[in-house]
Amino acid sequence: MNEQLTVINERVDDIPLLVAHLEHMGVPALLDKHFPTHGNWQGLSLGMAATLWLSHILSEADHRLNHVQPWAEKRLTTLQGCTAQPVRALDFSDDRLGDVAHALGSDQQWAAFEGELNQHLLRVYDLGPEHVRVDGTTASGYWQVTPDGLFQLGHSKDHRPDLPQVKVMLSTLDPLGMPLATDVVAGHRADDPLYIPAISRVRESLRRRGLLYVGDCKMAALETRAFVHAGQDYYLCPLAQSQLPPEELQAYLTPVWTGEQALTGVYREDKAGKRQCIAEGYERQETLTAVVTGQTITWTERRLVMRSLARARAGAAALRERLAKAQADIVALNARRRGKKRFPAVAPLRQAAEAIVAKYGLQGLLALSYQEVVQERPVRRYRDRPASVRVERSVQVSVVVDEAALSAAVRRLGWRVYASDAPVARLTLDQAVSAYRHEYIIDRGMSRLKGHPLSLTPMYLQREDHAVGLIRLLSIGLRVLTLLEFVVRQRLAAEGGKLTGLYAGNPKRATAQPTAELLLEAFQELTLTVIQESGQTRRYLTPLSGLQKRILALLDFPPDVYTRLGPVFAQSP
Repeated sequence: MNEQLTVINERVDDIPLLVAHLEHMGVPALLDKHFPTHGNWQGLSLGMAATLWLSHILSEADHRLNHVQPWAEKRLTTLQGCTAQPVRALDFSDDRLGDVAHALGSDQQWAAFEGELNQHLLRVYDLGPEHVRVDGTTASGYWQVTPDGLFQLGHSKDHRPDLPQVKVMLSTLDPLGMPLATDVVAGHRADDPLYIPAISRVRESLRRRGLLYVGDCKMAALETRAFVHAGQDYYLCPLAQSQLPPEELQAYLTPVWTGEQALTGVYREDKAGKRQCIAEGYERQETLTAVVTGQTITWTERRLVMRSLARARAGAAALRERLAKAQADIVALNARRRGKKRFPAVAPLRQAAEAIVAKYGLQGLLALSYQEVVQERPVRRYRDRPASVRVERSVQVSVVVDEAALSAAVRRLGWRVYASDAPVARLTLDQAVSAYRHEYIIDRGMSRLKGHPLSLTPMYLQREDHAVGLIRLLSIGLRVLTLLEFVVRQRLAAEGGKLTGLYAGNPKRATAQPTAELLLEAFQELTLTVIQESGQTRRYLTPLSGLQKRILALLDFPPDVYTRLGPVFAQSP
């Protein structure tokens, strides 16, 4: 009798690493603790189901619920080996994942979970929080707008004002960019009033004071600054025109231009190891008064009047480019060509020229003058019409750059005023420049959240509670990426080593700053082969490469994370 031979190949890839990392972070256990399920729940626990769902999202860069069950069906042996639990494809049905998202949408339970998760991560990874960065973003989708719903039309940071959106406020820990608090609100809400609730959640979660909160100019509302100061924390943010009118900024800069105020340079080493001045500025103080929870407080605020030299150079180049384009467009108004009417009077020509000036934002920098041009053109006799002289009148415009105004405009470029209540011992001028220039960290996190690999947008969920739950699940995924990256970079720095083999097409390229995406990509193409014959099951796993073993060692994971999947010889029951 011929025995049937069954061979199953499963793509393992980075799944065991992701599951091990999530378990080390305590995610499955904490989810089960804070989101208990009812007695009829069968199969994987909510915490483990969410963990494997998140592993799918990170591995496949796809958050769609209906893609998870087919993915799991092709990897049941791998998933069982990673979790040491029975795993069914039904554990990842649309309904089951919808239940997970619905549970994560509970505000009270999520706040308790997020707080304990933060405390656990700070302890396990020995993170000393000092700087917290707060910012918001939007996620658009094809939803139906309802009067009091979550999905609303508003100012879109995705440049899609025609689509409903939700707004996400992220509070992250520098320099990792690891989320500490995630708030999901209606898409039409303004950013300014969202900072105080976000900061309050961080305080409740970390239970620490003396942190420096860094944000953009939308965090600079007096109410927000007063709230941070009253809570014994510090803030650093640039002031917008609503907090610092142009005439007040002019008063800050006049002493600099007259030579009465000396500037302090901020220096950094370039790639060649040379010290380069990247910014210059000075500091002054202002006394502020505000009301916080019914109490009037007064404090001294440091105003850091800074000029970014690179920003000033780029601004000057862009300004001169706009001037050249505007001059060319204005001169073109005088051109005579077929099908183009000439301006018969000054008024319409002035209107057209001033529209060009406004288009390029060059008011006050260009001097326009208008001249009437009279031309006499002889007309030959034709039949009964005698010869004559035709007089044609038209107007032309001349344009010159106001060099004095241009010099003054260039002199103002690159300046920005930052506000902080942190003492100099806590935040020097140099440190303030560095702290704010790290804003790219949270921007990168938002790019990961909305794009690859967390793939929030476009969002395909229609229920509001499911959308909130998904965003919160993805915030855990962002923690996975930031911590994975942080640990490997920290270990490499301690060893003074680098990783090679991460870059396709350039295997000898070495880096001491690998990204989490590259680290996970290094585990692609690992395959588990399951052979069933004569009542026996054999498993074979693609051997780990030296690079893969090195990454596991840097993360302090044993090779057993993978090798426990195979080779295995097991007798069927």
